[in-house]
Amino acid sequence: MNIQTSKDLFQQAQSVLPGGVDSPVRAFRAVGGQPLFIERGEGPYLFDVDGNRFIDYVLSWGPLILGHAHPEVVAAVQKAAAGGTSYGAPSPLEIELGRLVQELMPNIELLRFVNSGTEATMSALRLARAFTKRNKIIKFEGCYHGHADMLLVQAGSGVATLGLPDSPGVPPATVQDTLVARFNDLDSVSALFEAYPDGIAVVIVEPVAGNMGVVPPADGFLSGLRQLTQDNGSLLIFDEVMTGFRVHLGGAQALYDVQPDLTTLGKVIGGGLPVGAYGGRADIMSMIAPSGPVYQAGTLSGNPLAMAAGITTLEVLKRPDTWQALEDATTVLTNGIGDAAQAAGISIWGNRVGTMFASFFTETPVTDWDSAKISDTDRFGRFFQGCLERGVYLAPSQFEAGFMSIAHDEQVVAATLDAMTEAMKEVR
Repeated sequence: MNIQTSKDLFQQAQSVLPGGVDSPVRAFRAVGGQPLFIERGEGPYLFDVDGNRFIDYVLSWGPLILGHAHPEVVAAVQKAAAGGTSYGAPSPLEIELGRLVQELMPNIELLRFVNSGTEATMSALRLARAFTKRNKIIKFEGCYHGHADMLLVQAGSGVATLGLPDSPGVPPATVQDTLVARFNDLDSVSALFEAYPDGIAVVIVEPVAGNMGVVPPADGFLSGLRQLTQDNGSLLIFDEVMTGFRVHLGGAQALYDVQPDLTTLGKVIGGGLPVGAYGGRADIMSMIAPSGPVYQAGTLSGNPLAMAAGITTLEVLKRPDTWQALEDATTVLTNGIGDAAQAAGISIWGNRVGTMFASFFTETPVTDWDSAKISDTDRFGRFFQGCLERGVYLAPSQFEAGFMSIAHDEQVVAATLDAMTEAMKEVR
């Protein structure tokens, strides 16, 4: 039998795919070595083609909050697939998942399902511009909202990993109305409103930044954005593609008690399948065709496989004590990482919100993109490789979030901390 290794497959992939991968961070360029080629996932584990098992804290970059191949999700997808994979027409599953989202995020009065977080954010921004009849948008340094042209400006982990401040191929005219402020700095936002009175359509923010590691909002930052946008006739979008149902069962908007005008979602609501959504105030969402003049469409939007996976995922998360147990396990893990670093004499700064976490190899607090960038990425790379050698798979970049699932039980977390404790000894 011809068994192909990850090394063999990566060599082959480079003749088929640019850089051998379908998303840049997967190439391991930020941490050294070469990517693993995965054969399957089960619960908290990934299994590569070389026969290795890893405790997985990437979890497909967040959506697998129930772990890999959760039996109920698998059964729901199989049942849906038996009835057809796509209709290009409405199905009852769209209503069911939409009502679940509304139940957990009551601020969303109407929503539209799409196929990715990128599609959700670019559609929400188009809608915001149409509603306000203004063109300019404000985003924040280090916040990533997908790879739409107008958003590839100081966009955090993806471009940082490859050392690209912006992407070639984005015409200057495309980003001329994209303004950039500092995360956790309300004064920088106020200055932009003063510079462009009556010109700013919307402020878009990751309420917990997840693309410069994990960076929580400072006290009053989100509520300050809410006030500034209201005072200036602009809209506020929370990009909860990553944080939705990850930092709180009701998202960051429930955790911090700040209600945006529009919310973008993805990841968890697809249960591991491609999906996104945007929604919010009914008067704004009613401008979307066919109710209104703002055009947006998608053949696979609301497809039954993604809807079924999302429904099952949210229903499991709603069960009594499930969320609290998940958050408690994340706390045990992150406290243990701090203890392991201290024992090894290594300075790290840990941030955790809900079931998202990041450990920065720096002595100073990480509160924005500038403070994240001073982290020792070489040390992180050595830590990453040390964990990988001991069967723990972290995101292959200092500037990506880690994620927990309900499959990461006490024994799995303990095994993780044992591996990390040994890996920390090699970081120096």
